[in-house]
Amino acid sequence: MAETKDADEPIFSALLTPHRSLGRTGFSVLMGLLAMISLFVGLLFWSIGAWPIIGFFGLDVLLLYLAFRINYRAARAREEVTISRTRLDIRKFAPSGRAENHLFNPFWAKFAVSRHDEIGITSMTVEGQGRRVPIGAFLNPDDRESFATAFGRALATAKAG
Repeated sequence: MAETKDADEPIFSALLTPHRSLGRTGFSVLMGLLAMISLFVGLLFWSIGAWPIIGFFGLDVLLLYLAFRINYRAARAREEVTISRTRLDIRKFAPSGRAENHLFNPFWAKFAVSRHDEIGITSMTVEGQGRRVPIGAFLNPDDRESFATAFGRALATAKAG
């Protein structure tokens, strides 16, 4: 019984999340500055008699706010990847929170990496049992490289038994 428990111990575990360079504080500061600039320029136009333009200055700030909110919502996507000697689990979470589980036998799973000479890794997939599951599509090139190296080593360790 202890042997089964050891076989199910994770060899590798990773949480993949999209990178966003602008945090909450930066977002608040940016939106505040944009609103103040828009208000100042709008008042300037109003003072010279071009008052209908004020609404357009508010509209552009609103559209930028909505674009950032959509971007931050997309950042809630994540993937959890775990490898043990008996299982390869990939759990994908959509921004809505909906989860998708993929279970592979690590002995039959193949890790496929597509590369471009200038960019580096362009896609990564786990293949096996008639299925292909892309992983880490939202990662930047450096993170794809480090994940691919660590994941490939862990999968080889699991197959070595």
